[in-house]
Amino acid sequence: MKHWVQAFRLRTLPLAVSSILVGSALAHYRGVFSWAIFGMALITAILLQLLSNLANDLGDHEHGTDNDDRIGPVRSVQSGAISPASMKRAMVICGALALLSGLALIFFAFGSSMTTVAFLMIGLSAIGAAVKYTFGKNPYGYAGLGDLSVFLFFGVVGVAGTFYLYSRSFDAITLRPVLIFGLLSVAVLNLNNMRDIENDRACGKRTLVVRLGLKNALQYHFFLVFIPFMLLSHMAWSGIHGPWMWLALIGYILPMIHLFRIQHAAGKIPLDLELKRVALGTFFTAILFSLGLILA
Repeated sequence: MKHWVQAFRLRTLPLAVSSILVGSALAHYRGVFSWAIFGMALITAILLQLLSNLANDLGDHEHGTDNDDRIGPVRSVQSGAISPASMKRAMVICGALALLSGLALIFFAFGSSMTTVAFLMIGLSAIGAAVKYTFGKNPYGYAGLGDLSVFLFFGVVGVAGTFYLYSRSFDAITLRPVLIFGLLSVAVLNLNNMRDIENDRACGKRTLVVRLGLKNALQYHFFLVFIPFMLLSHMAWSGIHGPWMWLALIGYILPMIHLFRIQHAAGKIPLDLELKRVALGTFFTAILFSLGLILA
């Protein structure tokens, strides 16, 4: 069981649910919140993240990226703790559960309509994206497309898509939260790829960091973390959602500490620790952002 818990990489779950919290808080702000939709959306997001983690463990092993030179936590298939066949079975089970959960969520939110078909396609795309990041032939993570995928599924689909499940409409209120939490999620991936740059380059994994080089990736990282801070600050200063929006900036202390550390001590600090700082900072910001909307 210990090896499966390690393979599930539970520390990634707070980031996975952050966009669900924000999209749901926006729905509460608009008066269309539903506990049933919230619960099913949360379960679906968690299952998709677990599926992605399992597929990543197996995919990087099969492509030779997980090896003795890799920095970071030991992977379960690489270490021999879980066989590739067992991991594939776990992926099938997790994928099936995510599909069932997603179907229940979509039909509860929309019933029988064309919107159901559209969201079913989005759901199937999410499952495909979770698996194909590093697993199978021509994984998109090896072509430098991981950042785009993360922004789409953690930002656009995660925030605006969740809001649509409640409201059945698009709303400009979601635009800044999509950017804030989409970019922060990309920052976590970018940091992970900066940590692994040497091993990824040697193994032919052409992440965006490998393509940009470490110096340019650091500049890119600055904007990924600083732009959300500016957007949050504007939302707080403008008062358009009430004074409680200042709470979100309290949660942003961790990402800003991280930004200072990585810009002034790049190459001298353990990036795995910074990964935790940004991921937890994003989660805390999402919680306080959501609380600010609920109290508004």
